[in-house]
Amino acid sequence: MLPGNQPVVILKEGTQRDSGKKATHNNIAAAKAIAEAVRSTLGPKGMDKMLVDSMGDVIITNDGVTILKEVEVQHPAAKMIVEIAKTQDSECGDGTTTAVILAGELLKNAEELMDKGVHPTAISNGYRRASNESLDLLNKISRSVSRSDVKTLKSIAITSMTGKSSEANAEFLADLTVNSIKAVAEKVDKRVEVNRSNIKIQKKQGGSISDTEQVSGIIMDKEPVHTDMPKSVKKAKVALVDAPLEIKKTEIESKIQINDPSQIQAFLDQEESTIKKMVDTIVKSGANVLICQKGIDDLAQHFLAKNNIMAIRRAKKSDIDALSKATGGRVISNIDSMNKKDLGFAGLVEVRKIGDDDMTFVTDCKNPKAVSILVRAGSEHVADEIERNLDDAIGVVSLVFKDGKIVTGGGAAEIELALKLRKYAPRVGGREQMAIEAFANAIEVVPSTLAENAGLDVIDTLMGLRKSHTKKGRNQHAGLDAFTGKVVNMQSRNVVEPLRVKTQAVSSATDVATMILRIDDVIASKQPEGPEPDGSDGMGGMPGMM
Repeated sequence: MLPGNQPVVILKEGTQRDSGKKATHNNIAAAKAIAEAVRSTLGPKGMDKMLVDSMGDVIITNDGVTILKEVEVQHPAAKMIVEIAKTQDSECGDGTTTAVILAGELLKNAEELMDKGVHPTAISNGYRRASNESLDLLNKISRSVSRSDVKTLKSIAITSMTGKSSEANAEFLADLTVNSIKAVAEKVDKRVEVNRSNIKIQKKQGGSISDTEQVSGIIMDKEPVHTDMPKSVKKAKVALVDAPLEIKKTEIESKIQINDPSQIQAFLDQEESTIKKMVDTIVKSGANVLICQKGIDDLAQHFLAKNNIMAIRRAKKSDIDALSKATGGRVISNIDSMNKKDLGFAGLVEVRKIGDDDMTFVTDCKNPKAVSILVRAGSEHVADEIERNLDDAIGVVSLVFKDGKIVTGGGAAEIELALKLRKYAPRVGGREQMAIEAFANAIEVVPSTLAENAGLDVIDTLMGLRKSHTKKGRNQHAGLDAFTGKVVNMQSRNVVEPLRVKTQAVSSATDVATMILRIDDVIASKQPEGPEPDGSDGMGGMPGMM
């Protein structure tokens, strides 16, 4: 206030400001709401969510990141939680729900400590120490797995698919996953790299999940451009072109003036000659299959069909790149310089009728570094969910291919971690000790949620797990069998997960929790007039969730 009690206006009119404990509690409430939204999807007995967008399109899934991507979140703190799900998905392909509910539990426990008078900075420091200790402990309790251990690799894929739509066919889909990853894995220096984008998942409604197949090549949702072209080519020499087979348009505005009718024919003859020259170059190279990223002129189609060349136009760039890796061909930008060394090889290129559509299969490639999985299912929604499940399985198996480290699932790793953190906390002492103990309690949200979703008593389950991990002759692989409700050796049941799924979830959840805890002021600009597209009030989070 100025002398004379006149207020000083600093912020623009309509700006909303929350500060101090109110800001922190609002942020924590938003983060907890997001965690609660996906909590029921975790584990073998997790439930699905039905998401209906503004256009009426329906998605049915229990994939955490898909749920959070589809829901239009408005609250800034809630958006931060959604970000960690996206990071977890891009880094690991799985574990998104775990990362989100862990972040929510860390913030819930921090709120209780703050109510007792512990400063957010002390909690943040304690959480960071606990996170670093957790990463070390996870490395110690992990075990190595060989890339040739197909049984364990399949177990990782099956664990990822348990509790999802693909569970009934998990064994079969796990085989496809492992075979696909082994095909595309490449040795770079002394490490093995697996690029998940080199496994293309193409889905088509119709048939059943058991009709899903792996193709040692690429499937394109395209067909030859001309009816007279062959529908099947054996021992195909494939030309991959990203230049158009048509007369180029000038980049500057130009005009051609014709004074004599004979000049029209000469002009058309010249155009035909140019197109024919392009096709002759392709024929001369020995190519009998042409896949073009750009357009193919009607005249070019005619000449290609006359030369018995199968041609496909307007192929996606991602398909052209994948075909290059599958067939060993080079993508050609200038047709004039094309020769037989640029061509790729495929044992068979054929058009197959899948459902109501014609699709082109480029198969039987020699040592392909890109493969396809054709997903079949009775409905579009099931096919979409199987695609998401396969994507998760490919993500986790490729992690093990790269890192070669796994930990036990079923909550076993989390219980072991929590017990060791509780022993570590007194060595730190002070208020940070309280934060580390809160972190240990938060870690147990995974086994407690597994029990909750399976309809079991959470306290009895946690007591049983802790007892198995601490009694004489203790078993660090003891986890919860959600189907029987018993504590069993999860390693002997082959319930295993990649180490990196756990380490990424812990570090991401800690990072976002400490960042939210340190915010004591939220200054929000005035919202536009009228309701938000999702019906929320802009800062209040998701309808029905806050």
